[in-house]
Parts: sequence; C-alpha cells; structure tokens
Amino acid sequence: MRTQTINDLLFLIDNGVLALPRFQRPYVWNRDDVKELMLSLYKEYPIGNLLIWDTVANPEDVKGAQQLSGGMNQLLLDGQQRVTTLYGVIRGKRPAFSDANPKVFLNLFFNVEKQEFAFHSPIMQEEPLWISVTELLQAKSIFPFLRRFEEAQQIKYAARLERITGIVKKEFYIEELTTGNWSLDDVVTIFNKVNSGGRKLSKGDLALAKISAYWPQARDAMQSHFDEWQKNGYSINDYQYKFDWLLRCINAILTGHSDFAELSSHQFTANDIQSGLKTAKKHIDSALNLFEWRLGLDHRQVLGSPNAFPAVLRLFKKKDFSSDKARDRFLFWYVNAMFWGRYSGAVETAIRQDLQAIDNSEDATNTLLDQLRHIRGNLQVKDYDLDGFNRSDRFYSLLYMLTRVYGSRDFCKNIGLRSGLHGDEYQLELHHIFPKSKLREYGYLPQKEANAVANFTFLFQKTNRTISAKLPEDYFPRYEAMHPGVLASHWIPMEERLWKIENYREFLAVRREKLAAAANNFLDELFHGTLPVSPDAMTTQKRMTEIRPSSVESDDEDALLQQMMDWMEQTGLPRGEYGYELHDKYSERIVTLDLAWPLGVKEGISPEAALLIDEDNETLQIASRNGFTCFTDLEQLKRHVQRDILGENGAM
Repeated sequence: MRTQTINDLLFLIDNGVLALPRFQRPYVWNRDDVKELMLSLYKEYPIGNLLIWDTVANPEDVKGAQQLSGGMNQLLLDGQQRVTTLYGVIRGKRPAFSDANPKVFLNLFFNVEKQEFAFHSPIMQEEPLWISVTELLQAKSIFPFLRRFEEAQQIKYAARLERITGIVKKEFYIEELTTGNWSLDDVVTIFNKVNSGGRKLSKGDLALAKISAYWPQARDAMQSHFDEWQKNGYSINDYQYKFDWLLRCINAILTGHSDFAELSSHQFTANDIQSGLKTAKKHIDSALNLFEWRLGLDHRQVLGSPNAFPAVLRLFKKKDFSSDKARDRFLFWYVNAMFWGRYSGAVETAIRQDLQAIDNSEDATNTLLDQLRHIRGNLQVKDYDLDGFNRSDRFYSLLYMLTRVYGSRDFCKNIGLRSGLHGDEYQLELHHIFPKSKLREYGYLPQKEANAVANFTFLFQKTNRTISAKLPEDYFPRYEAMHPGVLASHWIPMEERLWKIENYREFLAVRREKLAAAANNFLDELFHGTLPVSPDAMTTQKRMTEIRPSSVESDDEDALLQQMMDWMEQTGLPRGEYGYELHDKYSERIVTLDLAWPLGVKEGISPEAALLIDEDNETLQIASRNGFTCFTDLEQLKRHVQRDILGENGAM
C-alpha cells in the first residue's frame, strides 16, 4: 500500500493516466454528500482508501477514452464518488471520465466564521464571510481573500482558509492490483467484493459496458423500449435486472445462448447489437400481443417470470407459428411453464436447457413440454394447487386468465370481463368474495385465509365499490336474480349455504374444485387447438397503438408493496422481487414471499430480506430458516434500510 496526494491524483486525471473503467456505474452523490466530504477533509477526518488497477487499458473498457494516455494506466475501482467530487470542486468541472451533473459540486462556498459549507444562494452576495471554495483552491494565495476582512479577523480566518487550501495535500492510501494477469472479469469480481455502495455488478452490467464502448446509445435505446412497455401496462421497468433481462433476450436472438460469455466472445458490431435489439423488441411485442389476445394476460403482474422470454424469443425466431394449432400448443407450454415455476428461483440452468432444446429439436415446443413433464409429471391442475393466497401466487394468474378468456360477466352490468374495454368505469378491480374485514371479525386465522386465491374474482370498478364489504349471502341473490348464470361464470358454488361466512372454508374447497376443472378444460382446449377465438379480438396493429392502464387496481396490501418498491427505488436501492418463490431441492415451491431481496438489499453485503404483510408465523419461520431477515411492516423495513444499509458507511 502506498499513499498519494489529492493534488497528484487530479494531475493524473488531467493527463489521462487515472481513468474510470466502463463497468463503473454513474456518479450518484448529491450536494449533501459533497458537503459532508469537504467537511470531513476540513476537520481532517480519515477519508478511506482507493483501489486502483495498474494496467494497459483498452479504450473500449474505459469511460472518456479520448483522454486516455498511452502506456500504463491506473483504473479506479473503488473511490469514484470521492475522486469525482474532489476533481469537480477543485477544478471547477467534472473529469473527462464522468457523466456527473456539474451542479452537484459547482458553486460550493465556505463560511469562514461559522466554518460550514453550503452551495451558493443570493444571500451570499452581500455577505463577505462566504468564500468560493473552487476559487480559493485555484488561487495562488489566500491574501486576496483576507483583504475582505478587518486586520483583527485576518489571523483567525487565515488559519481556516489554509486548512482548505491544504486539502489538496491530503493523502489517500492506495491499494493496487499490480501482479498477475488480471482479466476484466477478474477485476469485476474484485470490484464486487470491495465496492461499498449499491448492488453488485452483474455479468450483464459488464456486457452492457462493453457494448456501450462501440454503441454509446445502447442503454438509452434499451430504456426507450422499457418506457414504451411501461406505458402499455407491461411494467418491466419494475424488474430488478431489466438490462440483464433484455441483454439476455438479445443474446438468445444472436447466439442461441443465455450465458453473457457467449455475447462477449463474439466479435459483434454496433449494427449487430442494434439488429438484435430490433428483432428482440419485435418478438417481445408479438409475444405480449399474443398473450393478451389469446390468454387475456395484459399486464406485468399476471405474465409470470420475465425469465421465460429468452426461450420464447428463440422459438419465435425459429418458427412463425402461422398454424393456429402450433400457436396454441406453444401457449400451452408457456402457461404450464408459468404455473409450475419453470423460470422462478434459480433459472440459469432452465434457460440454458430450454434454449438448447429449441435449437436441437425439429419440434421444439413438444420437446419443451417433454422437459416439463419430466420435472412435473402430470401437467393437470389439482384443486390443492389452488390453495395459495395473495396476488403473488402464480395461480392468481390462472384465475385472471380464465376470467379474461371465458369472459366472466360483471355482476351488475352483465358484460364479459374481456380485454379491450376502456374507461375508468370498466377498469377491472380485484374483488374479495368474502370481504377481508368480515372474515377477520369472524375470527378466520391465519390472516392469509382472507387472501386465498379462491376468495378472489374480478369485477368492474363501480360494481366492486358498490358491493364494498357486503357478505355473499347479502349480494349474491340480487345479482343472480338480475342476470341468471352470472355467478356460475365466476365458478362460484351455487349452494346457498356456502354463501354464509360460517361455511367459508367449505366454500373455498368447492370453488377450488370448480376452478381446477375449468383450468384443465382450458388447457385441454389450448393443447388440442380447439379454444374458441375471442369475439372481440383486436388486431395487433390496433393493440400496439392503444394505451392501456393496468388491468387491476391494487388492493390495500398490494398498494403497500408497491409503495415500498417505489421508496426503495427513490432511495437508490433495488426495488425487490414481487412474489418471490422459495423452492426446495426438487424445485418445488415451499412458500411465496410478498416482496424479497434474495441477494440482500445491498447485494452481496447485507443479508437476504423479505417484507411479509399479514403473514402467519409458519411463513415467517420458513423464510427465516431459509436465511431471510423478515419485516412485517413498511416502517420497520425503512428503519432497517436507513440505519443499517444507508448509514453503514457514513459519507464516504
């Protein structure tokens, strides 16, 4: 370990010797962070170490490569935020390798009397006690600044100004990677072990960094597609690893593989990647349109895992599904892959196997189905498969799909709840057949019983709010009399004794049987290509021009989960995985967690975490046994994040 002054580090940046590897994420500090760093330096607090990689850098691996010097370079692996800030404050501009907003560190002032830092405001113009830090650090002497003050004050203020000008002489301890033949992949691994902020770099981040070297607009082009999907209700922006996901889709199109090593090993040009992205976008749109038109799956929460898409896109690239039966057989595979968690949990092996099966088989869809049957056995839905609870359960999507495909009718308007309906009045809402409040008053425990999938159905917004917290025995007879058969269209048992709250558990059991029978009938029709085409099917062209809201508004619990995800994102941390499934060694689902961070909120640094709303002790115990730190309300989790995650490294 050696030391190096701040002044020398800035000189190396000016001359293109000290640079930033492209895999480093953007500058993320705010003005408060800048003030804290400068105050720490002024008070002569320790400011930590830097990690530098001594290497002959390839221009494509470095940000701001046009400034890169020849010969040996020093790539900054840990300390980007501090070094960028110091360069910005001292030089009055951002370094060539940085995309930082200069407003974050420009116009910083120091009050010589209060000994505090603040950014410029109009009130400072009439106050000589405020000194521009950048002007002071760039000046040859402090004497022009001292002339502002009376002689009696100059001695006291001179010492304070000299402490600031002396900042450039402060030394960082430098740890260096100088021995061994380090590859860029090796260095990323080391970076992940020492990096103190944010989530770890993935291999997808590294792949995107390499692509951005020869196509600088890659990230923006990809983000524009995410924004379009978001606008149309497919909120892939919520997905924690969205760039990894889309790159994996491009990878599947270009190479037929899922490993990012394959994407890196080919000598692709910018045109190749642009073509791959264009093809991936086209096939993703086609798949989303098909899933909505044929299955009624019209928003992100009912689509299952995005990890299915590499295989879907490879199938689309290989086969156009012009035959209706071939198309429906493909959908039969997709639905079963979703039901049985083919792409949930650890999925690398599943994606790799399925891509190989697609490329090595003449009848790829049937080969994929054979693989599913080998894992699952019989693909029939049993009533006990539907004993899950909450919207995060995968069979919630089944209920939604059956509702859309078969056109379950709204209790009041007697209109089929199909896709393509517009206006707030026709917005679908999740309806609890037996209201949660009444079930809890009656004493049904655990609380998750109120959120059983078999207690869900969907209604238009106005109808749902009209019913409010009424019990089935109070509102079922009225709607059935108005529209005979409307209850059966929701697979609701018609025995009136089951509409009473004391028979709730029996109601759930009977409705699960009805839903399982409907599911198997639906799957059988899909498999044999006999599922009727929706009479109100929209054309693909019209579907892509329609702006559709999310099909189902959140209930109270789901709104809390969305609120937590938004808060985490605003805090600069991963949103978490909604409806995360824990599996046993046989890939069977053990339990579904409402919202989880399976790699930790600060990935690789903090432990696994889960937010569980209104869960029973059994679920909490299962999650804890599997290594998760569990939180049962938002404020509890927020306090943990603020205290133990955001506060663990101070301002450095």
